[in-house]
Amino acid sequence: MIFHWLAGAIVVLHAAFVVFVVLGGFLALRWRRLAWLHLPSVIWAVLLEYKGWICPLTPLENALRARAGMAGYSGGFIEHYILRELYPDQLTSGLRLGLGTLALLVNIVAYALIVRNRRATGTVDSGR
Repeated sequence: MIFHWLAGAIVVLHAAFVVFVVLGGFLALRWRRLAWLHLPSVIWAVLLEYKGWICPLTPLENALRARAGMAGYSGGFIEHYILRELYPDQLTSGLRLGLGTLALLVNIVAYALIVRNRRATGTVDSGR
């Protein structure tokens, strides 16, 4: 039973990471020091999508599922949990590149707002 719970916890952590990657730049508008954690996360996530790599959390989740007697899955987290609900076909390389680019563009907008706000106030970053 514990492995079932741990696999579920990995799913929640993985989903939270995806949301953080996509929207965390807007959190950094409020808490600027968060950018030090967010920017490497974005780089990692975009590289995963562009290169077609599998996030290390996916094999960990599958291993925990196997220990719990549950079936694992092939492919990545986004393909398994998100895309299969949104798209009936398999994840294509073009869609993967599109998702990576979308995450990148959302964050470029967020960080452009951070830079603009910083310039507009003319203050040194307090790291709120």
